[in-house]
Amino acid sequence: MSRQNLKRFTQPVGVTLDRFIEKDRSRYPYATGELSQLLRDIALAAKILNRDINHSGLIGIEGVLDSENIQGESQKMLDVIADIRFSRALRIGGETCCIVSEERDEVIYTGNDDAKYVVTIDPIDGSSNVNVNISTGTVFSIFRRKSPTGTTPQQEDILQTGRHQIVGGYILYGSSTMLVYTTGYGVNGFTYEPSLGEFYLSHPQMQIPENGKIYSVNEGNFYDFDQGIRDYLDYCKQQRLSARYVGSMIADFHRNLLQGGIYLYPATQQQPQGKLRLMYECLPLAYIAEQAGGLATNGTIDILDIQPESRHQRSPMIVGSKKMVEKALEIINEK
Repeated sequence: MSRQNLKRFTQPVGVTLDRFIEKDRSRYPYATGELSQLLRDIALAAKILNRDINHSGLIGIEGVLDSENIQGESQKMLDVIADIRFSRALRIGGETCCIVSEERDEVIYTGNDDAKYVVTIDPIDGSSNVNVNISTGTVFSIFRRKSPTGTTPQQEDILQTGRHQIVGGYILYGSSTMLVYTTGYGVNGFTYEPSLGEFYLSHPQMQIPENGKIYSVNEGNFYDFDQGIRDYLDYCKQQRLSARYVGSMIADFHRNLLQGGIYLYPATQQQPQGKLRLMYECLPLAYIAEQAGGLATNGTIDILDIQPESRHQRSPMIVGSKKMVEKALEIINEK
């Protein structure tokens, strides 16, 4: 074997998620490891769900169940599987006192009342796209509880503003599986290496371009949008921006994070409060966007400043490159 080949085969494989988490603990002088373990629990569930999704065409998990979730939406088999995977991993891990999941009306009390953290999660976003082999995702937030440890978690532990998040993140299941998250010190992305069973740091200190050429919105709802939104979309067309809409929110957001762009899910006549769930869809993505140099708004105020009133509260959202969001607000506010 030549020395050149030897060098090629002995290159460092990179920084694993576990090593990165341990190194990141140095930012928190009072850290005792619970949050690190919680992130590992989420990564474990993501690995298992990644396997399930990759085998979906062979094991038959694309179907629809005869049930609806709290949102009144038909539950896919994958919705239930993902909910079980994450809630089980978080409960057994022991570091979360309760979980708010899109798939359940009730709060999941884990029985770990000594735990310091609350997790809000959409276990699988875009589950219907698995049927046609399109990317899907998981999105989550982690909050530090306010009530004393050792007691039953309270509503105040759950209904916190996005400014109180200590972690916001998502997992994208696509051509590769990526875990992207922030703890308030920038955004880092990790790509899953299935042959080694590890997430490796692949996108350190991610920054969304200040401007972009992509807008992402379901234009099938164009005539249900407020006039200000319609005017902004007309502006996008006049500027010859590219329309790109996957229909999996995480996929659209991830593309715009890397390439620059804006994602809009406005209110409509049928859904004047918006469709996206504030606690476990809007808040984590808004936190990531802000940490990466972007903006997120409901059209009136920053997403992170909204005070939640209920666990499954909905909200409009405009998120993405800073200058694009600012331009959208400028046009919307003219109306």
